[in-house]
Amino acid sequence: MKLLITGATGLVGQALTKMLLDRGDSVNYLTTSQSKIKDKENYKGFLWNTRTKEIDQSCFEGVSAIINLAGASVAEPWTKEHKKAILDSRLDSLNLLKKTLSEIDHDIKHLATASAIGVYPSSPTKLYDEDEKNLSNEFLGDVVQQWEAAADQFEDLNIGVAKLRIGVVLAENGGALEKMAKPIRNYVGAPLGNGQQWQSWIHINDLARLFCYIIDDEISGVYNAVAPNPVKNKELTKAIAHELNKPLFLPPVPKFVIKSILGEMAKIVLGSQLVSADKIQHEGFVFEHANLEKALEDIYTS
Repeated sequence: MKLLITGATGLVGQALTKMLLDRGDSVNYLTTSQSKIKDKENYKGFLWNTRTKEIDQSCFEGVSAIINLAGASVAEPWTKEHKKAILDSRLDSLNLLKKTLSEIDHDIKHLATASAIGVYPSSPTKLYDEDEKNLSNEFLGDVVQQWEAAADQFEDLNIGVAKLRIGVVLAENGGALEKMAKPIRNYVGAPLGNGQQWQSWIHINDLARLFCYIIDDEISGVYNAVAPNPVKNKELTKAIAHELNKPLFLPPVPKFVIKSILGEMAKIVLGSQLVSADKIQHEGFVFEHANLEKALEDIYTS
């Protein structure tokens, strides 16, 4: 199978690309940087610019499915300019792909796109599944709803659409786990806020496997991309400290301190989303890393 990946050089994109190449698939990828272009038999880069709406249309040749991971990081200060970049980067990438495919002959049958559990409102008790109608009206919730709506437009081209609402991705190098582990390694780790907010997480290898599963079986619809056993922030912090063999002796970091440091972005770490993995499991997907402690052990010892 030949696939086209956007965001292939990011944290999830790198893990997914390696998995696809290891199993014998071919990968085309889109990048904004000429220096990141490679041209191998089964791994080829193509230029695009979503702001100027330019794209190398040869990226679609022989491709049957697209995996969309493009989007500016939400883990940078939420200035007015960056909030615009967070939204625009997600919409512009999908809109450019859709517009181009509507104008050319192609063999694309399926799109699997990243989404996020930030679409669900923060709640200390409610369990969210994909049928939830009461969606978040906060900044990230609005971004995700517009992001998913942009993906749904591909159905107009008779392309199946799968949207994966991704939780906290656990990976050793990069992403949320690295940021959580750093203060713990430096003996200043502590739960955030009251530590009771739910963290719905997923091991990066399971996330890559999940994208492969969705593409292989041409599954459409919206799916939560989280492991079946969410934990609270206090439990997650303790589990990381245990795996790193570091003590936790500081009291929880008060909400007002986090808000004074992060501003509006504090909602990322203080928000609570208890998210169900039942739907994708009923589709037959089996998580290799369903237990947090064993997932962390795998990450830090592999």
